[in-house]
Amino acid sequence: MNRRLENLRMTGKLVVIAVGMFAFGYALVPIYRAICEVTGINILALGEKQVPGKSRVDPVNTQVDTSRTITVEFDTNVRGPWHFKPAVRSMEVHPGQLATVMYEFQNVQNRTMAAQAIPSYAPRQAANYFNKLECFCFNQYTLAPGERREWPVAFVIDPKLPKDVKTITLSYTFFEVGSSTPAAPTAAMPAVTGGSS
Repeated sequence: MNRRLENLRMTGKLVVIAVGMFAFGYALVPIYRAICEVTGINILALGEKQVPGKSRVDPVNTQVDTSRTITVEFDTNVRGPWHFKPAVRSMEVHPGQLATVMYEFQNVQNRTMAAQAIPSYAPRQAANYFNKLECFCFNQYTLAPGERREWPVAFVIDPKLPKDVKTITLSYTFFEVGSSTPAAPTAAMPAVTGGSS
């Protein structure tokens, strides 16, 4: 009986401690905001308020290298009877700049199919500097007969890309899942032009 009473007391204490910890954690956010507001320690917490000593200007992405322009060409290949193409054949971007291109796909067969894309790059060294933030190549897709879809590819070219690379070709091969997976295509066209700057 004595042990049961001790267990109940311990359980009660643990419940009180757990509730107290939850309440304290819940109260931390407004306490933190109030402290930052009063002291000005976390200037980012000011949000839309004007930062002391600064004019009201939208932030600029300092990672973008506006002194260079890279031409990105978009190429598509299909292994099967369907339509697959980029909305634009090329675009010019600065290293560090976020860019998006849309791709259109249509299953022109009279049956449902599952498919996936494999990317490749030219020159090959560009693969290390071509960072895709969103890409349909990460997933497999099932499309009904005649179904049409559009998918974005959002990417950033690393500013550390060698200076002699002026053009990058992003190529996708779209193939049906379940069939033999094709090897990634090799680019036939030279994509490195110009000299080092």
